Amino acid sequence: MSVQDDARRFVAVAQEVGRVFAADVLERDRTGSDPLPQLDLLRESGLTTLLVPSEYGGQGATWSTAVRVMRSLARTDASVAQVLAYHYVNESNAGFAATPEAGERWYRTSAANRWIWGDSVNPTDPDLAFEPAPGGWTLRGTKRFSTGASAGDVILVSGTVRGGDDDGRGLTVVVERTRSGVAPLGDWDALGQRQSASGSVRFDDVLISESDVLAWAGDEPFGTLFTPAIQLSFGNLYLGIAEGALAQGVDLVRERRGSWFLSTAEKYRDDPFTQRIVGDLDARIAAAEALADRVGDDFDAVVARGSAVTSEDRGRIAIDIARLKIVTNETALDVANRVFEVTGSSSAKASTGLDLHWRNIRTHSLHDPVDFKRLEVGAYVLNGENQPISLYT
Repeated sequence: MSVQDDARRFVAVAQEVGRVFAADVLERDRTGSDPLPQLDLLRESGLTTLLVPSEYGGQGATWSTAVRVMRSLARTDASVAQVLAYHYVNESNAGFAATPEAGERWYRTSAANRWIWGDSVNPTDPDLAFEPAPGGWTLRGTKRFSTGASAGDVILVSGTVRGGDDDGRGLTVVVERTRSGVAPLGDWDALGQRQSASGSVRFDDVLISESDVLAWAGDEPFGTLFTPAIQLSFGNLYLGIAEGALAQGVDLVRERRGSWFLSTAEKYRDDPFTQRIVGDLDARIAAAEALADRVGDDFDAVVARGSAVTSEDRGRIAIDIARLKIVTNETALDVANRVFEVTGSSSAKASTGLDLHWRNIRTHSLHDPVDFKRLEVGAYVLNGENQPISLYT
């Protein structure tokens, strides 16, 4: 089966799941609770094992397919789409960063148990420390903005070793959410992405063994592709929000009776001003979709090179993904805002829920400043420069 066939098949599954999510998305958004039933549905649908190699029990799909799935879900429920996006990236560290032997073990275990992976890796919180202890380490500290950590089965955790022979080295481990000493704090109170199972996690003397290790920090190009992967996911998440906002707006316009009293049209859907705005927003989304699909295919090609990926390869794809993020960030913010111009005052009712798209994109677009993505692209175009490898670049 071709990549295109895989994409169509899994996106069709995502569309069905999205229809189920849409039924109570507003109610769930208001509660802000962890999306545990929704994650169960994702498991049952087979979407959680999408990126696990088929020889290890997964679907063996590509990243271009995975981001199309995220995009589809984000049209109706961007919060749960975010959890799935982070799951894909966190789990994929088994392929990117782990040794082949460790990667196979983690992939097989994840697929067999249908794990959903959360994370606690926020690099702006450098205080999380692994202190040497008999048989491994003791993990102490707190991480903010830990997506999926309060609802997933396991948490990808990164920190720095303090003391011993590995003092100062970065370490990434996998721990069960229910392990003793792991304490999600439930302090996520944002205006959007309210069901993304985000928030702070405190680690109180959590025992870590060698078997929990996923990888030691390194700068080998292939091993750091998880950062372009998460930025690619963001671009598609934002695009899905834009698509969902316009689709709901179009439905609302079609339902509107009459027209503005100064209009020459009998219905709002026939008003030239309405058509002009919808046409502009639709064209911008279509252009962003074309860019997203091309960049997704290009990322597949880079991943397929495996250990042969060079620094130049990584730099080029990171810039392409930065371009996508710039475009989809601005497109989604504009679409989710301007769609109200054609849906009318009644669409501002809380019960309509059209505001959910804007609240979601406004919240997640602040994850890392898009202006720095503009600088990355500009420095590359003008001087051929790439930013230092990090969890944001």
